[in-house]
Amino acid sequence: MPIYEYRCQKCGHELEALQKVSDPPLTECPECHAQSLQKQVSAAGFRLKGTGWYETDFKGKAEKKRNLADSGKSSGEKSAGDSSKKAAAES
Repeated sequence: MPIYEYRCQKCGHELEALQKVSDPPLTECPECHAQSLQKQVSAAGFRLKGTGWYETDFKGKAEKKRNLADSGKSSGEKSAGDSSKKAAAES
C-alpha cells in the first residue's frame, strides 16, 4: 500500500497516511477538523538499479551500455580497473 502525504489548506498541518489505491482521499484535518486536506505530490522512495532494467540490459548492441549504480561518477573519473586494462593492452 502506498503512503500518501496530505496538507491542510486551513491550518497547514501535514500528515502521511497509509492507504489502498482504491481508498477515497482523506478530507478532514485531524488538527482543526476542517474539510480542507489536500493530497500532496511526492517522489517515490525507491530506485530501480541492478540488472534487468532497460538502462542496463535491454538497450541495443549499438548503444553504449552504462551501469546506473556508477552514474554518480563524473565523466573524468576512471576506476582502477580501467588503467590496469589499458596498461595490459599496451604491453
